[in-house]
Amino acid sequence: MNLSKSKFLLMGIFLLVPFLTYSQSNSKFKVVLDAGHGGKDFGTSHNGNVEKRIVLSVVLKVGEILEKQPDIDVIYTRKTDVFVEVKERSVIANRENGNVFVSVHCNGVNSSEASGTETYVMGLSKNKSNLEVAKKENAAITLEDDYKNKYAGFDPNSPESLIGLTLMQEDYVGQSIDLASKVQDGFTYDLKRKNRGVKQGPFWVLHGAFMPSILIELGFVSHIDEGAYLNSERGQQELAESIAKGILNYKKDFYSAAKGGTAVAVKENKPVKANPVAEPEPKAPVAVAPSRVEPAKQESQVVTAKDVLFRVQISASSKVVDLSPSNFNGLAPVIMLKENNLYKYYYSESTDYKEAQKRLGDAKVKGYTSSFIVAFKKGKKVSVQEALK
Repeated sequence: MNLSKSKFLLMGIFLLVPFLTYSQSNSKFKVVLDAGHGGKDFGTSHNGNVEKRIVLSVVLKVGEILEKQPDIDVIYTRKTDVFVEVKERSVIANRENGNVFVSVHCNGVNSSEASGTETYVMGLSKNKSNLEVAKKENAAITLEDDYKNKYAGFDPNSPESLIGLTLMQEDYVGQSIDLASKVQDGFTYDLKRKNRGVKQGPFWVLHGAFMPSILIELGFVSHIDEGAYLNSERGQQELAESIAKGILNYKKDFYSAAKGGTAVAVKENKPVKANPVAEPEPKAPVAVAPSRVEPAKQESQVVTAKDVLFRVQISASSKVVDLSPSNFNGLAPVIMLKENNLYKYYYSESTDYKEAQKRLGDAKVKGYTSSFIVAFKKGKKVSVQEALK
């Protein structure tokens, strides 16, 4: 795929945007559950553990749990072993005005060593393993009839093709990360599964969904013990309960019930227009009392021409870390802000976006390659696009 085709693909995507409608103000909180693969697309398969069957079972169990909540509607992209085109999955999510989109998958490699859960949000990662996972999941489009025309020449193995996929999810990155973190924390702390982290990757199934969206990798079917767990009734039920709990915790933190039972997004948690994700963790963390790591400035005290402040988020963790530069590869000043159950660490602050871009470059040079700029307006997090208006 050459650059001209890439530009054509991007133009086509953006031309479609005005004709797509999406609302976060639904009569109920709508959860779109997507069981990956299906029908002729088996996904990954090892030792008799078949991805398409495992993820469908888990998704149906998640749905069963959520459907017991009177203020939640559950929409499925598939409820049986049928083939659903990759693009159609996000079309379903948008048509139903979903509040969140959750796509469930399993990993599988030609090795019995790899194990653990990981949860992805949309983003263009340079990490080789992240890209390999995305390539495998995106490869499902090749099973569709006339896929080259349907996907405007998209090649799952081409880096140029992957670039265009990251742009549509930017407005939902902040909330997607928080949803992914809640799900991943459940796997890690409740189920004691190996934690491979919250990551970013260029997944076609995520890019077209105009809502916070995540892709869950439940574990490796290629690992003897983990594969058996994934294929068991107990494992599938535990994973489903954990996913449902993460979604409910996200809803509790980000949505409130307005009059008439309408689900309304909590304004102070607007998403950040940026690339995720919370990597790497601060090195040599030293736990201290929260009083020692309060922000140097309270956001309400910051007064600017536009009441806008830009910070560079370098990490997010469930741990409280001392703000010494030695814990952040020499970066200073660093402040901490607590959001829900996460401690988020920000380097530098400026009223000038160009200055923030320079500081972002500094952070990446220091090893925080997934750092990104976050905008605050009158103390509330907003998208960078809104801050620059």
